[in-house]
Amino acid sequence: MHLRPLGPTGVEVAPIGLGCMGMSWGYAESERDDAASVEVIRYALDHGPVLLDTADAYGAGHNETLVGRALAGRGHDAVVATKTGIVVDDLATRALSRNGSPEHIRRCADASLRRLGRDTIDLYYLHRVDPDVPLEESWGALSELVTAGKVRHLGLSEVTRGQADTAHRIHPVAAVQSELSLWTRDALDPVHGLVGWCADNGAAFVPFAPLGRGFLTGRYSGAGDFEPGDFRASNPRFQEGAFEANLRIVAAVEKVAARHAATTAQTALAWTLAQGDHVVPVPGTKQLRYLKSNLAAAGLRLTAADLADLDAAPAVTGSRY
Repeated sequence: MHLRPLGPTGVEVAPIGLGCMGMSWGYAESERDDAASVEVIRYALDHGPVLLDTADAYGAGHNETLVGRALAGRGHDAVVATKTGIVVDDLATRALSRNGSPEHIRRCADASLRRLGRDTIDLYYLHRVDPDVPLEESWGALSELVTAGKVRHLGLSEVTRGQADTAHRIHPVAAVQSELSLWTRDALDPVHGLVGWCADNGAAFVPFAPLGRGFLTGRYSGAGDFEPGDFRASNPRFQEGAFEANLRIVAAVEKVAARHAATTAQTALAWTLAQGDHVVPVPGTKQLRYLKSNLAAAGLRLTAADLADLDAAPAVTGSRY
């Protein structure tokens, strides 16, 4: 397996990580199975240094607890990223707010360590910048956690280039997480995108939702495929009209996948990997068969013609949120 550097940390990880959020909330919650999710995480650990991605907001702590359960006795095998800065005000409705105060960050770091059952967090993200707290204060508090030995490296999630510059001047940004897929390409913008910023500053770029929240797998046939409460049931890109229009993107991926006897998911992931050796996508799944398929995508080599065809796929219909 050809490993990829996790920014300037000296740590190398598998090219494809594992997003754990959906194991706890957000997608098809009626299918939640903690025992099966633990099996998925442990399988990932058995197959290389896979970056595990969680956050204290996912299920209001449930996801970190779940990851911690899977890591029991296996902590040395894991590279774990978690996040702080989003507060779950109401778990049932997923009402969220932001809190980037130093006091909140310090409390959350201790709570995350307890739930994960670890002494140190490998990569700790500021999940979102709090508009009411200067970024310098939030990032300064995070850097103090590194000095204290509670965190090894720091990352940012969903920020602008200017915000990344501000943070990087205070303490090195090891990774930036944002959405990137064949239907969300903003991060590739040469002026405002963060993929280029990360390459220029020696950081990793960690795409979440690299499979378009499952849409790019080709498994779904209509806007009614999602149960009430599933995030996608109300997402603009999954609504009637937009859904059908966006199937044109899946068709473009299927055409390239057929050339390699690969799945559409593997082809979409391979496109993401091709955006740079510093790119480490974290597709989420709670099913072992999909994890195995996703990890195998690292071995798919797309040609220049394949990449050109995928780059020419239709633009997405509907906003991200």
